Amino acid sequence: MTEAIEQFFASLPARAPEVLRTPVGGALRIELSDGHRTEHWLVRMGPGVAEVSQGPEQADAVWFCSVDLFDRLVTGRAQALAALFRNESTYTGNVVLLLAFRRFFPPPPGTRDPRDVAREHIRQAR
Repeated sequence: MTEAIEQFFASLPARAPEVLRTPVGGALRIELSDGHRTEHWLVRMGPGVAEVSQGPEQADAVWFCSVDLFDRLVTGRAQALAALFRNESTYTGNVVLLLAFRRFFPPPPGTRDPRDVAREHIRQAR
């Protein structure tokens, strides 16, 4: 397991109030494989709340992913839905949980909010 992945999971409870604003609820199990072993992470989500634990517990949805891909996701170098569409990972269960969970991933490096760019253009025009 990479340090970036461990830090990502450790940060979820503190970031949940900002990220999980919609009435989403359920448990997402993320199975990360490096080819030789699989680690199971369970993220229970509710409005403004995320609880993280490890273990192969029952969940409303299961996401199978390689450690390498998940490392790229948590560092903004890959996008979750694109990876699913390319069959780099698989997902079963309540898709709403994935749509909510993917908001925890950072944007690609160098990405800027278009509103910030527009504000800079307005300031420069004055």
